[in-house]
Amino acid sequence: MKAIVIYEPGGPEKLIYTDWPTPEVRPGWSLVKVKGFGVNHSEVFTRQGLSPSVRFPRVLGIECVGVISDTTDPVRLPVGQTVISIMGEMGRAFDGGYAEYVLLPNEQIYPVDTDLDWTTLAALPETYYTAYGSFLNLRIREGDRVLVRGGTSGVGVAFLRLVKGKYPGVSVTGTTRSAKKADLLKQAGYDDVILETDGKLQTEERFTKVLELIGPATLMNTFAHTAEGGIVCSTGQLGHQWTIEGMDPIFDLPANGYLTSFYSGNVDGTKLQAMLDYVKKYRVDAAPAKVFSLKQVPEAHAWLESGESLGKAVVLISE
Repeated sequence: MKAIVIYEPGGPEKLIYTDWPTPEVRPGWSLVKVKGFGVNHSEVFTRQGLSPSVRFPRVLGIECVGVISDTTDPVRLPVGQTVISIMGEMGRAFDGGYAEYVLLPNEQIYPVDTDLDWTTLAALPETYYTAYGSFLNLRIREGDRVLVRGGTSGVGVAFLRLVKGKYPGVSVTGTTRSAKKADLLKQAGYDDVILETDGKLQTEERFTKVLELIGPATLMNTFAHTAEGGIVCSTGQLGHQWTIEGMDPIFDLPANGYLTSFYSGNVDGTKLQAMLDYVKKYRVDAAPAKVFSLKQVPEAHAWLESGESLGKAVVLISE
């Protein structure tokens, strides 16, 4: 089979399109014919050598969509079944989705029922699942004033589309550190844009619901812009800070407010199917921003790192 293999950490040029042995099934694992996958910032970090547990050579890729090609669980995972896989240790402890075929533990393969096309389906697993879980935890309602901290990210744009699908009248504001991206955010569907400078929002406005994608680096400032009784969902860590030093949960949280969280490793097959059903029911525009071929994965990484990216990049595997 063809695969993208990384032999040593470095830039996008380290992602090599090459022949690679097609995996063979073993007890408890089944083979998925990959139809597509999304490209994620965590894979960029791993490519750069920032995932200490990952050993090279490795086929990266923390997600994929496809069909069962060979199975050790013919009842739950029959040959031809459409499936999604995300997270676990794929692309890290064992080879992941950057290939024509991937061997995965059965418990990490989720059968789904959908008629969405492969391009749309490939854009959904990690990014939209993360956004959907955050959406549920934020308990969005009519009349909310919603802030997406990290609005240019793939998860931010996905969350925006999920909100607008069901609640087109809800105001959603996105943040960015670059004034040049303000127009792009408006074009993506945000009602308003707030600039962020040195980790602080350039506004006095407060919001009832906040999706925090920058993470602990800006969370304290986010609390200062959350309305009384509001909810903050800390989902991303784009600010590359993992903890908050000196946080006082009594005095620093918004008055009578709530702090929750979500991450894509919290995978539930029922919730995955519910996400697909939601996208179809509310006609959510889940089209990716960019589509690449398997051979173009290095270009996809370069685009994701360029600072010009907005939304999701996916790779489709041609027959």
